[in-house]
Amino acid sequence: MRTMWRRACGIAVAPLVMASAVACGGGSDQAAEGTTLRVIVNITPNLTEKYWNDLFATYEKAHPGVTVKLELTGTISADAKLRQDLAAGDPPDVAQQISPTADTAQLFADLSDQPWTAKTPLADQYAIGGKRYVVGVGEQIQSLVFYNKAAFKKAGLDASKIRTMDEFTAAMGALKGKGYKPLQTAGQWVTGSQFSMMADAGVLTDDPKWTAKRNDGKVSFADSGYGPYLQTYKSWIDKGYLEKSALGLTYADGQTAFLNGKSAMYIMGSFFVPAADAAKKSDEIGVFSMPTDGAYPSGQFGNISNPYVVVDKSPHKAEAIKFVKWATTDPEAIKSQLASDGNLREGFTYPMSSLGTSVQKVLDKTPSVLVKSGANQPIAGFSDELNKQIQSLYTGGSPAGVAEGLDKWWNSQQ
Repeated sequence: MRTMWRRACGIAVAPLVMASAVACGGGSDQAAEGTTLRVIVNITPNLTEKYWNDLFATYEKAHPGVTVKLELTGTISADAKLRQDLAAGDPPDVAQQISPTADTAQLFADLSDQPWTAKTPLADQYAIGGKRYVVGVGEQIQSLVFYNKAAFKKAGLDASKIRTMDEFTAAMGALKGKGYKPLQTAGQWVTGSQFSMMADAGVLTDDPKWTAKRNDGKVSFADSGYGPYLQTYKSWIDKGYLEKSALGLTYADGQTAFLNGKSAMYIMGSFFVPAADAAKKSDEIGVFSMPTDGAYPSGQFGNISNPYVVVDKSPHKAEAIKFVKWATTDPEAIKSQLASDGNLREGFTYPMSSLGTSVQKVLDKTPSVLVKSGANQPIAGFSDELNKQIQSLYTGGSPAGVAEGLDKWWNSQQ
């Protein structure tokens, strides 16, 4: 397994490494005078509006006449924001956090003729029909369980011995018995994403091509390994291990609750590490690979990080491509983005905290990184539908009903 990942000690260092950023991509800067590039960005507790403005200011400085304007998504997804803009006849130039599919690829510029794209992370895995429409800065792993070391000590738990779903559930009971909220979740997109981080680790390790088979109608949610994970998840709600009121929390609220010690465990991706570092909580938090009903350790559900697409209807396509090349190939831009969100990329090293070191050890033992892309890319809109279905378990829905609902939705999209 790869061992190139190194975490920065804190989010505050990210903008500082940008001081020497230089222009990439060729062409005349003067040709870009008066150009405003509208970029849909991903806003999180780590990737703040200020962070992006500071990062992109270095591009503006190296390219006189170019202004980079952030397009904020608010409570909707980047994909939904893009579709709104396109429907209004007002296309942006660049978007983040969008993974094109065979059905949506025509919305984006084909970057296959750009040689530099071949060297970006997971370029081949995310290709569609052999063509590259999305390029990323790094990779993330997401099938991780972060835990409060003090809570585990009080409950007499050894994280290294929690390998199965039954053992995971038993640990929650022990933690609840000691007065802790066993597992932190939240509303917004968090609910469905945590379920994916949990269930995909087991199901896709057993069958990495499961999603491609679902696209071909050869498998279903109702008659697959997802069923037992849905049942286990619902049992956590019924036992009070997951609080129904958590749906009223934002992603930031849930993260803060865990960092403040109000809950004992938190399923989240490697991008949680910078938040713990910034809060100076890294030494108080441990991490282990997601327990499964199968092999342990399982593969890590992962994905491309900081992905960029160029909108095909961009009025400044050439300049947009030039900007995306800089964002994904300039060494200082790469280091800043990796450090800001706890990501990894071969050939790039930087210091990391004790928690980052622990995540590195999980990665070193991981047999594979499970990526939903290419033929294994879910139908567009699936993450939103999954989130809605998982949240229905908090309001009276059943595991069988969720599985049936997911199958019905998927079939209706084909």
